[in-house]
Amino acid sequence: MSEIPPAPSDSQLICAKCQQPLVLGKVTASYLGNDFPVDLLRCPGCGFTYVPEALALGKMLDVERALEDK
Repeated sequence: MSEIPPAPSDSQLICAKCQQPLVLGKVTASYLGNDFPVDLLRCPGCGFTYVPEALALGKMLDVERALEDK
């Protein structure tokens, strides 16, 4: 999975729990025993990861369907 740059408005996102701005960082998405490194916005305090709707309903959904079809 390739890096998805945050939308301009995403740079203003604040963690509801920690009240810290989210920063771009490496996370590992896992599905059906497969791991995918991806850069996403996350909270430096608690580690909450923000998955933009476009990514969840686009590329991630495509990968999910491909894996389930195997």
